[in-house]
Amino acid sequence: MELAGERVWDDISISDIAARANLSLADFRDLYPSKGAVLAGFSRKIDRIVLEGTSDDLLDEPAKERLFDVLMRRLDALTPYKHGLEGIAEWLGRAPMAAASVNRLEVNSMRFMLEAAGIESEGPVGAVKVQGLVLLWGRVLRTWFHDDDAGVAKTMALLDKELERGSKFVSRAEDLNRLASPLVSLARALFERRPGSPRDDGRDWKKEADEATKF
Repeated sequence: MELAGERVWDDISISDIAARANLSLADFRDLYPSKGAVLAGFSRKIDRIVLEGTSDDLLDEPAKERLFDVLMRRLDALTPYKHGLEGIAEWLGRAPMAAASVNRLEVNSMRFMLEAAGIESEGPVGAVKVQGLVLLWGRVLRTWFHDDDAGVAKTMALLDKELERGSKFVSRAEDLNRLASPLVSLARALFERRPGSPRDDGRDWKKEADEATKF
């Protein structure tokens, strides 16, 4: 991360990283197969710091406040590596394939951030929450990189605003999912009853369809 703050990421070799970490190439290879794997390891390290600091103190607070607290603790954990992260973010803006890989890392991290805040992250709406949080986090980081205030007031204000907007979007997605679920169940029941369907298992499809249409 020190190197990423000093030089362009593309110009940093595995040998450079091993030397800065006081490792032989053989030891480095045992730990990480690539530079990308180093970033994945760093992401897991930050996740662990945040998760180990999670407590039940905010359980009675609204979901937005709980998530705000989790993400602020994540920013605190990232602060020593701010310049390196900014350099990596600039590189990702020029490397779409790498950005897609890092997005997968962020999806994994944000899923755990939601769980740390006591927010459901599974199912179709959970997927929307996770990916939406990844995009939100990217916008927050871009502001944070240029926020030199010790109290990161601009970053906190943006995070609060983005979480408020995100909570409204998730609420609409949850409403849509509740409305669509009976229709999906009906379609599945009809499909499974078709002759030759791989799921034609003799179930009472009419009863299932009737149940599916009840709100």
